[in-house]
Amino acid sequence: MSISMTVMGLVVGVLVGLTGVGGAALLTPLLIALGINPSIAVGTDLAYNSITKLFGAAQHWKQNTVNVKMVKYLALGSAPSAAIAIGTLHFFPTFHQHQEEIIKHALGYVMTLVAASIIIRVFFDKKIRPNRWQMQPLEEKRALTIAIGIIFGFIVGLTSIGSGSLFAIAMLYLYRMNTSELVGTDIAHAFLLVTVAGILNASFGSVDYMLTANLLIGSIPGVLVGSKLSTKVSAKPLQTVMAAIILISGLKLIY
Repeated sequence: MSISMTVMGLVVGVLVGLTGVGGAALLTPLLIALGINPSIAVGTDLAYNSITKLFGAAQHWKQNTVNVKMVKYLALGSAPSAAIAIGTLHFFPTFHQHQEEIIKHALGYVMTLVAASIIIRVFFDKKIRPNRWQMQPLEEKRALTIAIGIIFGFIVGLTSIGSGSLFAIAMLYLYRMNTSELVGTDIAHAFLLVTVAGILNASFGSVDYMLTANLLIGSIPGVLVGSKLSTKVSAKPLQTVMAAIILISGLKLIY
């Protein structure tokens, strides 16, 4: 079991390095398909993501490619919202009794949303940018930024998916940022969000630490290999294939 999980972490890591598509959208449904309890799959994925995002966030902080003000506004909405999502599943008896089904269905809907966001980035990017929303300064969009955090933070707390992909698509089309700043800000905020959500899940016993370690052993070298190969392989065809896989997996969870 441990070897198979390490290999899975390696495969997911390579794909993430190659395409930039979030690992949670691939990993969480895979864990569930392998028989891992949905709440454990979500909690473990959040803990795993927190560790992987830490290294990326530290690097971008050193490079000064993090928009601290945007991270603050997003986190003001996302961290409490993720906590509410996790607390709702554990403290309300009706939700707690059916949390596995709730998580599976929520995962399915969010995965279809993630797949749609990938397709938008691949095929419609040039048609959507630039737009009038991007021209407005961040201070004028403070309420909007916090609201984005609230909505997507709840989704991440419930499913572990979207800390990168959903926030990235919002930042891409609603704010004017260069690529390195967008990536750095996205990773820094994602680190804060998944760490808060991961700690809360761990406090409820929803994290498998051995599974997390096995996944990390495979995924860290996988991401490095994928990142090196990304300069030689066109990302768009792979992103399209992965969007299709994520969409089909999401629909299976719903139906």
